[in-house]
Amino acid sequence: MTISTAEIRSTFLDYFARHGHQKVSSSSLVPADDPTLLFTNAGMNQFKDVFLGAEKRAYSRAVSSQRCVRAGGKHNDLENVGYTARHHTFFEMLGNFSFGDYFKKEAIAFAWDFLTKELKLPKEKLLVTVYAEDDEAFDIWEKDIGVPKDKIIRIGTSDNFWSMGDTGPCGPCSEIFYDHGEHIWGGPPGSPEEDGDRFIEIWNLVFMQFNRQADGSMERLPKPSIDTGMGLERISAILQHVHSNYEIDLFQALIKAAARVTGASDLEDKSLRVIADHIRSCSFLIADGVLPSNEGRGYVLRRIIRRAVRHGYKLGAKNVFFYQLVAALVGQMGQAYPELKEQQANIERVLKVEEEQFARTLDRGMQILGDALKELKGDTVPGELVFKLYDTYGFPADLTNDVAREKGYKIDEAGFEAAMAEQRKRAQAASNFGADYNTQLTSMASSDFTGYEAEAGHARVLELFNLDKAVDELSTGEQGMVVLDNTPFYAESGGQVGDTGVLRLLNGVFRVTDTVKIGDAIAHKGVAETGIRVGDTVDAQIDAQRRQAIKLNHSATHLLHAALKKILGPHVNQKGSLVDPERLRFDFSHFEAVSKEQVRQLEALVNQQIRENHSLGTQLMELDAAKAAGAQALFGEKYDEQVRVVSMGEFSMELCGGTHVERTGDIGLFRITSEGGIASGVRRIEAVTGEAALTYTQQQSQQLMALAGMLKSDVQTLPDRMTQLLDQSKALEKELQQLKQKLASQAGSDLLSQAYEVKGVKVLSSKLEGIEAKSLRDLMDSLKNKLGSGILLLGVAESDKVSLIAGVTKDLTGKVKAGELVNYVAQQVGGKGGGRPDMAQAGGTQPEKLDEALASVSTWLQDKL
Repeated sequence: MTISTAEIRSTFLDYFARHGHQKVSSSSLVPADDPTLLFTNAGMNQFKDVFLGAEKRAYSRAVSSQRCVRAGGKHNDLENVGYTARHHTFFEMLGNFSFGDYFKKEAIAFAWDFLTKELKLPKEKLLVTVYAEDDEAFDIWEKDIGVPKDKIIRIGTSDNFWSMGDTGPCGPCSEIFYDHGEHIWGGPPGSPEEDGDRFIEIWNLVFMQFNRQADGSMERLPKPSIDTGMGLERISAILQHVHSNYEIDLFQALIKAAARVTGASDLEDKSLRVIADHIRSCSFLIADGVLPSNEGRGYVLRRIIRRAVRHGYKLGAKNVFFYQLVAALVGQMGQAYPELKEQQANIERVLKVEEEQFARTLDRGMQILGDALKELKGDTVPGELVFKLYDTYGFPADLTNDVAREKGYKIDEAGFEAAMAEQRKRAQAASNFGADYNTQLTSMASSDFTGYEAEAGHARVLELFNLDKAVDELSTGEQGMVVLDNTPFYAESGGQVGDTGVLRLLNGVFRVTDTVKIGDAIAHKGVAETGIRVGDTVDAQIDAQRRQAIKLNHSATHLLHAALKKILGPHVNQKGSLVDPERLRFDFSHFEAVSKEQVRQLEALVNQQIRENHSLGTQLMELDAAKAAGAQALFGEKYDEQVRVVSMGEFSMELCGGTHVERTGDIGLFRITSEGGIASGVRRIEAVTGEAALTYTQQQSQQLMALAGMLKSDVQTLPDRMTQLLDQSKALEKELQQLKQKLASQAGSDLLSQAYEVKGVKVLSSKLEGIEAKSLRDLMDSLKNKLGSGILLLGVAESDKVSLIAGVTKDLTGKVKAGELVNYVAQQVGGKGGGRPDMAQAGGTQPEKLDEALASVSTWLQDKL
């Protein structure tokens, strides 16, 4: 009986759970607090700080099935996807981890036992590699496990020395390969034929021993640890007796769904593989809060979506189709990843909107390319044009190539690649994803936070930093950071700003201007008004009034989040927030402006919850249990396995480590001050609470009273008075426009008397007085009709500019083009212009030269007629 992909995943997790490993949920595809990564690309990413010793967990063994994306940055497999048997933009990495618990011997034994006993893979089908210098691993495989020497291969390259990036945790590794048999070409790892498909790597055991610094030096980790990774798709292919990952049950279901929505009949078509792969990465990225955009992660998502859509069009899809595959994906992976099902409607909406937008992009790009090909000299489309279509209009280079080839052209690939290389240089220079993970200060201390209950406390100085490094003392007047064993100061996190206040010593003060986290330590930034040393005792006192204002805004943020979901829909998810003493800012996913009526409803609903005066409840829960209870997890936050759940009645429940009011009534009043878009599909609301909300309301009231006084009204009748004045204004504007048109018509009749002839053709070139530039087009139409046949050039001079319009009746456009005439005159007045053969407009910046320019029209026409 064939084992399903879902069963393999659960079998792996259950096996290691039985051997003392904590099951840990997959982290987000958007790495939390890691500037070195664009996307989560390995199972160990969420444990990086644990390996470094900067974070402590309640367990020393873990197992997970981690969702990963490799489609940007250093790890980018996008172009290979669909054309090889095992490349994907999205994949699942099964992994077991040891944080200073077991090491090489146990890790190797677990892997061999799981593969040969749990999954029942034939031992003779497996061979292993070790790092060339790792004699210890070689001996374990040979002497303890019993693998023959000829099936243990030493590899001296980076293939068997693993690192996640240029800096960070790394170490030698041992890989396990599966032999698909002699009927498939290829050789074992390290051989000239290793790129063949006979021997396939299925599991990588990393023996984490070092932390690589920016200068390349290796620093030993506090405790040797284990990081393993086995691709779920690869092991599924082996256990389901197929050679390509795209032949496993999960992908076959997606490929068949893609065939249905595109109308494709050949299930072996590589375009179906691309679409099946891409629906996974796109859906999970959107579920994790990424939205299509023109930069960063959003740009990668947009590129993947458009690649999938392009392959759908190649298959013959006539309508928007990609979003229809989300349901099939939920059917395959929704049980393992409930967030996929929860976000299904939102994912479908994002994909549909993006594909519709891309369809318009394709139309526009095809028009631009078609026009360019008409004017092209030679048979090669310039690389600069291919890049412009790609970079400016999102028009894929392969599509440009297809269109050009169909019309007998080729593209300048070298020129396109050169332009792309320049863009990559610019992007790399501006990117935040190349940061050195080790440039931040690290602390080995741990601070207890007492600020939920206390505003002051007695503490001891554990560490001092002078903003560069750890020191034993900060001198008077010196800036730095103080780490205490316990503190009531809240460290900046989850959008809430850090506390300020003072640390009082026996004979002085350290004034705290901000509070931040360094690993498990809470660091107080500020200035030493007197010297302070490690080991000193202090009385820590936060700015209680400032903290109270922050608490009002933070609790109101939770109420606003819940209100948004109730009024706008469950698709709303937090995309960022800022909570400080003056205001709150909340960014959320939503694809249209929030109407004025919806803003009113949001304010009313939040204030209703404030008046109901719910008591604020907090409890510590296991992460999975909290999510199952309905607690909202916030985008971009990194959570431990045990989390703090903050609830306000039955209206709001969120995972949050911030400080809050005791009852919602403490907030007093909530007012929204602004709402607007900040990115594609992302809106922002700013609001105030408490005394700031009262002040905002009073200011609005005063402004209304002042406006009512100016209009000789009162606040109650102000809307009626404004409507009356606006109606009067519209009537006057209409009357004025009618008068202007009448004057222009009269001026036109007078102008016709100024017409003269050039070679038998009626010509009118005149400077107009008292005519607005925006009336020129109507006046030109009127004059052409009255003239019957002729050429006209009219100009209006204002203080610092010139407006010109030229008209040529249709019987004369074969001889004279309006665009050429207006451009000739415009060049004489410091401008340029153009337009249709029968009508064209231009501008200039030298009104003093207009008379002379108009006088030259007759001479110019002598050569044209």
